[in-house]
Amino acid sequence: MSVVQATFAATLADEWVRAGVRDAVVCPGSRSTPLALALAGNGAIRLHVRLDERGAGFFALGLAGATGRPVVVSVTSGTAAAELHPAVVEAHYGRVPLIVCTADRPPELHGVGAPQTIDQRGIYPGVLRWAADPGVPVEEAAWSWRSLAARAVAEAISGPLGPGPVHLNLAFREPLACEPGPLPEGRPAGEAAHRVVSHAGAAEGWTWPAANGVLLAGAGCGSPAGVLALAEWLGWPVLADPRSGCRVPHPHVVAAADAIARHAPAALRPDAVVRLGSPWASKAVPAFLSQAATIAVDPWWRWDDADRRAAVVHRADPEAWLAAARRVPRPAPSPGWLEGWQDAERVAQEAVDAALGGDCFSEPLVARRLFAEVPAGTTVVVSSSMPVRDLEWFCLPRPAPPKVLANRGANGIDGVCSTAMGAAAAATGPVLALVGDLAFFHDLSSLVAPCGAQRMPCTIVVVDNGGGGIFEFLEQADAVDRARFERLFATPQAPDVVRAAAGLGHRTADVATLSELEEAVQAACRGEGVTVVRARVVSRQVNVAVHGRVHAAVGDALRGVGLQPGTA
Repeated sequence: MSVVQATFAATLADEWVRAGVRDAVVCPGSRSTPLALALAGNGAIRLHVRLDERGAGFFALGLAGATGRPVVVSVTSGTAAAELHPAVVEAHYGRVPLIVCTADRPPELHGVGAPQTIDQRGIYPGVLRWAADPGVPVEEAAWSWRSLAARAVAEAISGPLGPGPVHLNLAFREPLACEPGPLPEGRPAGEAAHRVVSHAGAAEGWTWPAANGVLLAGAGCGSPAGVLALAEWLGWPVLADPRSGCRVPHPHVVAAADAIARHAPAALRPDAVVRLGSPWASKAVPAFLSQAATIAVDPWWRWDDADRRAAVVHRADPEAWLAAARRVPRPAPSPGWLEGWQDAERVAQEAVDAALGGDCFSEPLVARRLFAEVPAGTTVVVSSSMPVRDLEWFCLPRPAPPKVLANRGANGIDGVCSTAMGAAAAATGPVLALVGDLAFFHDLSSLVAPCGAQRMPCTIVVVDNGGGGIFEFLEQADAVDRARFERLFATPQAPDVVRAAAGLGHRTADVATLSELEEAVQAACRGEGVTVVRARVVSRQVNVAVHGRVHAAVGDALRGVGLQPGTA
């Protein structure tokens, strides 16, 4: 029996390689031994060992997000399977391909009090692209093993809902450690047992709803070149989220969209919006665009339309749609339409620069300068609280912008350090994470690495403002007395970021000025392993005042060029 199990596991690993898998994340455990040995024994798979299943899930998420390829994550039975749930949820909503493999006890050990035995079937309800529970491997079913592995990859990357997680619940009997026998024969020339060919064209039979419009570009919008080509053809501005890759110096690119939208200049209110890719974190931008006729391009039919504004949804591949859209006759925009947006972008950025100047070491300034100064080829991973908003709202366009990743599927702060280290395991250039102190401590256990683990270069900048800064911008800050607000929402942390990181064996830096931060980040990006940089920014209350000063300055600047603020 153990030979059959070992052969089954080795067949899965071999077929996954044929289907394009190159990375696997494994946590220590007994019941998962056959698969762990198979993954370790396949020379074409890079193996990453993590101690904690929750962190391993987010590590795999970062790997898959950085490479665009599905990643296998293997854990033992029992609560180890439950620990993966947060990462599986994020993979579902973030459309990240994961092959989640949970080892299980055989049927005869269920329902009799056997240790580490829970019902793992259906453990991830509503968030899977596909699931299989093939039972204990038997030789008679060897003909199906390659199909099982190849289908898992196909479902993870090409399912009707788009990329996402699949779950293989794999039961094994003791003995668990054995060498495999001959593998079932695969397709010739190393081809996978199954592959999916998508024919995703652009929607046809439609017209542009209005002449004066904007392109709203988020993550997954298509190629920046395609987006900018359409913008040039239409004569429209591109409101570019940093995750879109479109925040580059270009006459049509608007980076200060959030600041402009907060003042809602009537002359810039569009009649049409094309939404490309994932939604923004900003609330001001969709509010400003809410009266426009909206076209959403949604290749996976996910209905990413929380405000219910999309009049037309095109189920089309973004790249195909961008090309086809330039063949649809369009009305010419009003004179000065693009120029008005260009003036707004110019004066808004000048106002932001002036408002963030001086000696105030604030969160917006940290995000703005880091995005501008990180080396070309850097991958930036941002936490889904204030850091992703600061990057979206304040960072300037730049040539060859860094790739920006954020767990914005479910928008949680869990696992950000793990995600960054997973991205670092796949990256060819520097990886920098920008997180808050709560997100850092939430994922602190993921900084514990097993001896001999790969020392991935990863810089984690912790914006330490003594608690949850985002709550200062929510209604609780005014509706709840300060003592209860601090206890229930801000939750300032007692541990020291630097001491905690140093105690786990990582390099650290402690900075309180912009020049110190830039110097520490440059040194960290040249080094090896994990470096934790604590940025001791201004207090949360002062940071709120900085935001207010910035937005007041932008409002004055817009009025100065004749763009009168209205009501968002």
